Amino acid sequence: MSREVEEMASFNKLKDVAMLVLHWILHGAGAADTCQVTVTQPKFQEVDYSTHTVLLTCTFSAFGCSSSPPQVLWFRFLTKKHEDLCTPGCIDQQKYKVHLSENEISLQISNLTVDDNAVYICGVAFSDSSSPHSKQTGDGTVLTKAGVEKQHSNRRLGFIFMIITSSLLFLYSATVFTFFLVYKLKPKLLKKSRNEDQRTENCKITSGRKIFQAIAQELQKQRYTEHCQQPEDLEDDTVYQNR
Repeated sequence: MSREVEEMASFNKLKDVAMLVLHWILHGAGAADTCQVTVTQPKFQEVDYSTHTVLLTCTFSAFGCSSSPPQVLWFRFLTKKHEDLCTPGCIDQQKYKVHLSENEISLQISNLTVDDNAVYICGVAFSDSSSPHSKQTGDGTVLTKAGVEKQHSNRRLGFIFMIITSSLLFLYSATVFTFFLVYKLKPKLLKKSRNEDQRTENCKITSGRKIFQAIAQELQKQRYTEHCQQPEDLEDDTVYQNR
């Protein structure tokens, strides 16, 4: 929490410095009036490592000011210093260009590198007015260009995410396919199970019949054997009596 407070205090100090620079540049111009300017900037703008040109934008509104176009100024605050990029002429015409269209202002930065990471503050001033509100700056835009390490890290994260997504899709497809097979094959499996049960029952019945037939045949053999032995016994008794 204390670190955030320190950063906010440092940023406010940078903005105050920008306001002092702006007033110093345009000091003593114009007569007293009620001109009031408001400047708005996006807080953050992050670009990819492959980006070589970027547009930083800001908008402004003016009340009670002259109809003449205002002066546009851009400042840059690095870690330990600030630079007057365009006041209003740019220090490097090849790298920095300012565009003004009605109430919209943009700073075009070419040949962008990670060294351009900084806080960019847009300033608007109606030089023909001496009102303290006729010269205002925005809250600043933090420009960040991703380095090579972050680019590779993002690619690795994207690759890992792709693998995870593919795995989940494969599991989902396998689950759906399994349920589909069970749904389709369940009637056949039930029918096959019934057939096997019926076959087993038939086998039991057939086996019982075979066993019964075997027992019946054995009994029939025994009766036949007893029947065949009776005449021989009678013949022996008859011979014995005649003697």
